[in-house]
Amino acid sequence: MEDQSSQEARWIAGVEPPSDMLTQSMTSIYETECREQPERLAQLLRAYEDDESITKEMDKVRQMSLSPGPMLWIGMGASYCSSVTGSSFLQSCGRSSFCVDASEWLHYSRQVWDQAAASVLLTTSGESAELVQLCQQSAHRPIALLCNNERSTCWSSTQIRLPILAGPEYGNATKTYTNATAACIVLASHMLGRTWQQDAERAIVAYSAALDKIFSLRSELERFCRGAANIELVGRGPAYGGAVMGALCIREMTGTRAAPHSGGGFRHGPLLDVNETHVAIILALGRGAELAVNLAHDCHARGGKVILVGTEERQPSERFLPITISAVPEPWEGITSVILPQALTLAMAEQFGAKLLPRFQYGVMKE
Repeated sequence: MEDQSSQEARWIAGVEPPSDMLTQSMTSIYETECREQPERLAQLLRAYEDDESITKEMDKVRQMSLSPGPMLWIGMGASYCSSVTGSSFLQSCGRSSFCVDASEWLHYSRQVWDQAAASVLLTTSGESAELVQLCQQSAHRPIALLCNNERSTCWSSTQIRLPILAGPEYGNATKTYTNATAACIVLASHMLGRTWQQDAERAIVAYSAALDKIFSLRSELERFCRGAANIELVGRGPAYGGAVMGALCIREMTGTRAAPHSGGGFRHGPLLDVNETHVAIILALGRGAELAVNLAHDCHARGGKVILVGTEERQPSERFLPITISAVPEPWEGITSVILPQALTLAMAEQFGAKLLPRFQYGVMKE
């Protein structure tokens, strides 16, 4: 850990936590942060609609995006997961765009960086070693930063900056993933010249209802998954970002092995070893929903257990647990897709304890 005695404390999100927070359990903190998501999401959407300083920054990104070449979304961990939705949305609207892992990009791809129209760098902390280097080495490049820490090194190193507005987060990425994903959707819509407010209003209503519903079912989810040797999360498009984030959440918080897959990637490989030891959480959301339902049937036929998250009512069975949520406009399934793994994670932590300890200050950020 860094020596804090010779410098100002590096509090998470640049905010000193209240004293009572320091004595709470990780499970309690995690649930609180999950429950805060609808309110934090609503605050972000209001700010991105009404705050003139934010809309001016988005105007700058839109202007950069008019240049030839692809749009890049660069992040790691939860930030990479949010990048999936921004990239997928632009691609589906005919704009060349890619999400890339920041560490891979830093060490292997900088030679082609100038071929991009512009880049959006995503980082919750603003202190991740790879993102700091990318920010500091790109003064002449068209980049924008999406960050949850306005006191961070990345924030001070860039000119075009957009806030995630999730507030401090001391456990696994919950609020920051949701808000960053929503910010990516809004920013991509702005690049495309599309209005987003009406879709966002529908999405936040559906998101809030789904969170309340699924978290009330979390004990049932945990019982269904208990004893599984493998938990695998499968999604397509924006929901693929939710699958990656969901697996990361389960692993970090509980120590349980979980792996994410795209729908096509799962069918052409991992499906072959599905048996009674497997639980597949399949996200039948968005334009790939029918393909996801077919995959769920095939997993079930091979003896696996399936949780299917979709928008249509289905009958449960001993090895099949359907969870129904309201449909949202594309690409807002990027945020609804992560609710079930968040709820499952909480139930597992309540049953067996959380493996991750709360973190209130940034330590050394290693590559």
